[in-house]
Amino acid sequence: MSRRLAEGFRPQTAVVAFGANLGDRAATIAQAADDLRAHPLVDSVLVAEPIDSVAVKPDGPDADAPAYLNTVALVRTRLAPSLLLRLLHEIEHAHGRVREERWGDRTLDLDLIAYGDVTADLPTMQVPHPRAAERDFVLRPWHSIDPAAVLPGAGRVADLLDALGGER
Repeated sequence: MSRRLAEGFRPQTAVVAFGANLGDRAATIAQAADDLRAHPLVDSVLVAEPIDSVAVKPDGPDADAPAYLNTVALVRTRLAPSLLLRLLHEIEHAHGRVREERWGDRTLDLDLIAYGDVTADLPTMQVPHPRAAERDFVLRPWHSIDPAAVLPGAGRVADLLDALGGER
């Protein structure tokens, strides 16, 4: 293995969204953040205060589904975006995530929202996340820990929140 691969890439800040609407939501999110912190190529994980939100299904908000607990973390990492996404999927799986229904109820959902200023539209990964600019439950916690944040290709998180009518 080359020294470059062993050391990882130049550190970048990634934005990761956390969500859970089954089980002990807060404990699962806290443990998932600890799981991220434990990776040797993750230098820091700063997690915003979680918020409750209505479940969003393919047909829109579903007040009858269990409510979500959502947050966002700023993750300083030397993992490439694709490897970070793979790690997120491994953490989801370790916490009982089952992918049976699109946007179904789940024990844990981890989404790679942004990775520095990288943009990628691949079958296996879209960065920035294609629906992040439409999600108050992503933008609000992100803004709370990084008021100057910018979603690449969409603009300032504060402006996106204002456009949604979201509180800051």
